Amino acid sequence: MAVSTEELKQRIEAGIPGTRAQVTGDGAHFEAVLEGPAFTGLSRIAQHKLVHDVFGTELGDRIHALSIKITPTEA
Repeated sequence: MAVSTEELKQRIEAGIPGTRAQVTGDGAHFEAVLEGPAFTGLSRIAQHKLVHDVFGTELGDRIHALSIKITPTEA
């Protein structure tokens, strides 16, 4: 089943409240540019884990690759 950029955007924004997402990609390889207060004070690894937790085992499978760029913001 194909994955759309809009689906990824909606799932990230629903899974991490307060986050704004811009997602681009070709159906297998995606780039997500995110900003939101949930990332403030977290290490880069912890920030990426928040995003990975939204998709679970779909990463590397249904979602072949996801590049993530995060900007923490104030609440």
